[in-house]
This record gives sequence, structure tokens and C-alpha cells, in this order.
Amino acid sequence: MSTESRRRFAETVQSPEPDLTTACLLIGAEVRPDADLALTGAGLAELAAEVAADVTAGASAYDQAVVLRRVIGDRHGFRGYGDDYGDLRASLLHEVVERRRGLPILLSVVYLDAARRAGIPAYGVGLPGHFVVAVGDPESATLLDPYAGGRLTSLAELSARVPGGGELTTADVTAWEPVEIVARVLNNIRVLAARTGDVRTRLWAGDLSLLLPAYHVELRRERGELRARLGDYLGAAHDLEQYAEAVAGTDDDRAEEALGEARMVRSRLN
Repeated sequence: MSTESRRRFAETVQSPEPDLTTACLLIGAEVRPDADLALTGAGLAELAAEVAADVTAGASAYDQAVVLRRVIGDRHGFRGYGDDYGDLRASLLHEVVERRRGLPILLSVVYLDAARRAGIPAYGVGLPGHFVVAVGDPESATLLDPYAGGRLTSLAELSARVPGGGELTTADVTAWEPVEIVARVLNNIRVLAARTGDVRTRLWAGDLSLLLPAYHVELRRERGELRARLGDYLGAAHDLEQYAEAVAGTDDDRAEEALGEARMVRSRLN
């Protein structure tokens, strides 16, 4: 990470028109500050150029989706594998582009970037436990599954993947905004880091989450507790006090509890 990359990340996600690709590339800078993000961007541009070259004028949404799958999934081999869910690299765009594998949401970012550059109307769709790409008009969009190599799919097929069952309808296939996608990417990283006990990764993912235009207030408390575990007692106390201020009046018990934790943390400074 660097102060400059975080400044750029904040500027990107807080922009009136956030650039999804840039935001995801800057997440990767937290792990590899020396990564050549421009080189990754150039690789994505080349991928999009291939897509654009294969799309004929006036092509239907179905045909456009087929081109995306043929170029990105078939020709270049982008897809997901079962062990990606336990690998941080699967949530970092520069690694996904280099390795041509990753989580559904990051593979979807690759497809969305290519579609945008090639002038194909496409959007990301977040589902419980999965993420896909829709091409065309929301009422009659063609769905493709980047994790499955870009295979064209359907609401019925996707319904079978939703935990707990339940049939999906067109109302569930709504476009996710770029910041929503970024937030989910960061949440995936936080969940993985919590599961593996990687406090520092969980902390930087929380840091970036707190730079989003909107975030859940519990993130403030979580960061305070993580900072305390790493010995940043002043920062921890500040976060816990801010959390207490945010929930005071709606949950006074939790506010008082957080203030007690902040006092305890500050006592370690002596």
C-alpha cells in the first residue's frame, strides 16, 4: 500500500462516475505496491480490442454475449476453480488477469471492462454466493457465468445455485453499481482474512472499505479492534470512540461498551 494509492482509491470510488476497473486494480496495490497496474490495464485493453473486432454491427445481446464468452472464456481461458475461494489472489484484479482465474466477481470485472471498452451494454449481477454478467436490456438480458468460462446461463440454472433454494426472477437480475461491486470484493477479502487469521489483510481491506461513500458502521468498530491487536492503541481508541458516537442514541449499550474498550485501549499508551 501507499498513501498515493489510497488517495487514488478514495478519489475513484467517491467520484460521481466511479471506474470499477481502476478501483479493483488499486485494491491490488495493497498487496503488491510495485505491481505495474498500467501493464494490467494494457492487457485488459487488448482483450477488449479482440472483443470489439469480433462483434458485428447491430449484433443482438445474445450474439454479443457469445463473443465475450468466445474471446475471454474460450480463447484466453479465464475461469474459476474450486480452490480460488481460499486464495487471496483470486480477489486481486492484477492477479486474476495474469493467472486467468479468480472468484466470480473478479472474473465478472474482466468481462465488464471488456464490454465497456467494446461498446457492449453489460452489467454485473450480484446473487447470494455468486456473481454473473448480464448483456443487453434488463427485461431480456442474456446471462453469462464468467466463473464457468463465460457459459451462457439462465435464471432457472442460477436458481439452483442460490443457497436455500428459491426461484430467481427478472427482478433479481438488477444492475449493481460499481461501488457496490467494490464493496463486495473488499468484504470477500475481509471474510477470507478473518477465516485464516490474517489480521493485517483484514485491516487494510477494512481501511479501504471505510473510504467508500457509504459503509456499515460496524466496520469502524472492527477496525478499532484490529488496530488494538496490532498495537496501534491511539488509532484503535479513535475508531472505537467514533463508533460509539455513531450508535449513541440508537444502541446506547453498544456505545457504552465501545467507550469502555476505548478507555482500556488508551490505558495501554501509558
